Amino acid sequence: QVHLKESGGGSVQAGGSLSLSCAASGTMASVGLMGWHRWTSGLARELVATIDSTSSTNYAPSVKGRFTISRDNAKNTVYMHMNNLQPEDAALYLCYADVQFTNHTPVDYWGKGTLITVFS
Repeated sequence: QVHLKESGGGSVQAGGSLSLSCAASGTMASVGLMGWHRWTSGLARELVATIDSTSSTNYAPSVKGRFTISRDNAKNTVYMHMNNLQPEDAALYLCYADVQFTNHTPVDYWGKGTLITVFS
């Protein structure tokens, strides 16, 4: 079993900053792509940022230049620092990890989510 532990959510004033972290634990060979998605309402989830095992990153246009994603492969942990948060950034942020196993196809795991609210 693999568990993703998220931390760093909270309430922040518009223009402020927050940092998120997500650590993957359990039995696994390695962790490939990691990232963050956010869920505001309905069933659709928006990709916020991803980072692969070589630290190649991808950002949603709405957060590019404000958010920075990084990772520590030795700790199987992904981080995201968020600057200049705006009300439209308020959401449940979900950690994502593509977990790789020996002689097994990769399996996608999701965290439970950490809530971010932004007030003006």
